Amino acid sequence: MTRAAFLQTLGLGVLAGAAPAKQPNVLFIAVDDLRPELGIYGASHVHSPRIDALGRSGTVFTHAYCQQAVCNPSRASLMTGLRPDTLRVWNLQTDFRKTKPDAVTVTQAFMANGYRAATIGKIFHNVLPDPASWSEPEMHLEGFPYDPDAVYRSDEDTVWIEHRKEQFIAAGEAKRHIDQLGQWYLKSSATESADVPDNAYYDGAQTDAAILKLKQLRDRNQPFFFGVGYYRPHLPFNAPKKYWDLYDRSTIPLSPNPFLPKNAPPMAANMNRELRGYRDFANAPTPHQGSVSQAEARLLRHGYFASVSYIDAQVGRLLDELGHLGLADNTIVVLWGDHGWKLGDHNGWGKMTNYEIDTRVPLIIRAPGMPAGQTCNRLVELVDLYPTLCELAGIARRPELEGTSMVPLLRDPRRKWKPAVFSQFLRDGIWVAPDGVVYMGYSIRTEHHRYVEWYRWQDRKLVATELYDIQRDPLENTSLKDAHGLQASLALQLHAGWRVAGKGLPG
Repeated sequence: MTRAAFLQTLGLGVLAGAAPAKQPNVLFIAVDDLRPELGIYGASHVHSPRIDALGRSGTVFTHAYCQQAVCNPSRASLMTGLRPDTLRVWNLQTDFRKTKPDAVTVTQAFMANGYRAATIGKIFHNVLPDPASWSEPEMHLEGFPYDPDAVYRSDEDTVWIEHRKEQFIAAGEAKRHIDQLGQWYLKSSATESADVPDNAYYDGAQTDAAILKLKQLRDRNQPFFFGVGYYRPHLPFNAPKKYWDLYDRSTIPLSPNPFLPKNAPPMAANMNRELRGYRDFANAPTPHQGSVSQAEARLLRHGYFASVSYIDAQVGRLLDELGHLGLADNTIVVLWGDHGWKLGDHNGWGKMTNYEIDTRVPLIIRAPGMPAGQTCNRLVELVDLYPTLCELAGIARRPELEGTSMVPLLRDPRRKWKPAVFSQFLRDGIWVAPDGVVYMGYSIRTEHHRYVEWYRWQDRKLVATELYDIQRDPLENTSLKDAHGLQASLALQLHAGWRVAGKGLPG
């Protein structure tokens, strides 16, 4: 049985009478660790002209949220249309094919309806690829390691990397420093500004390959779903020098709230372990211990914004080629970030919390026949993307999907919409809370509030709550303590929301 025939047996099919005469292509652009701090989102200090132009040609969602603010759970949820509790994927190590082997990903749904699905870069978590989701093997670039976190171009960093490899081998520890794909997990400096062309780093070289692939896909005369996953601005903040030169470090704004939220429980904050994995920040304090220096904060923010501008240029090149090939008018373009990222906010560096700064993501959709130049302020979730793309392409919605198609919002971004969105975070593994206990935090975000319940995961006991008034306290700096009636109402909504999704919260 062919792959397409097998997927047809799973109940995937085209909506009767709904498929357009010519099925639209999909260009699916993922950007790792990209927070919605771009020109199109009102951040005038960030140079992002090409993503801004994409936003003006489509719909910009200003209040889009991920289901869990860390790579693997967020991406697995988006690609399957299922929430982390349904997938039982809450960390970086769990393969959803082992916990939910019958899950049908969005690309499998498109493949079953005549599409060719191809990919390059990081769509699923990079060390947990899913070959079943693509019509052909994932594209890899010769001369680059699979994990571009290991890519450095300065002499100092490359020499250090090779020295570390030799140390591991000499100590007989090489195996534990190599991932399941046979690549080294090595980190040198947290930032790098080498005077090199764009394609000296992985994301630029990847764009070269993606541009060639677009032409190949067009020439097949078959609708395609092409996933292009960019790695920057994920750490390390490595970008060609010309993108660093776009910014004056002394004028880069610092975080307006470099402190932990008042009244928040200790497990609510992450421990900066991601940043502390780099040799020049190995001794960085946790949020509960202290802060990096102002000079270090400016360096990191400079590196992050330079990386954003670098990726912005690559997205522009990709979109230019889409137009050059005559594909723009019949291609759905989606640009999304898998979660936010703290740049000193709440005294943190990284993602991995339930706060707005981590759960809110950029999301832009441009679709044939849909109005351009729109901004939508309604609450949406990444789990909504799967049914949205299916509806845009005339593909039947699978019954198990836990999101809501956003197509009505593409037609009218001001219409009444869902009252709340949901995120969660499992505080375990290397991101365990200060007391060493594993906790799960469940969050509901309404138009006016965020409410979080923290459970001790071993016995599912409710141990802490948080409540933020988004209207009066948009940065979530103070958890309210004396709002019992409001908290009870939000708790009911939180539990009701999980019941609607086919599951219940502990207790």
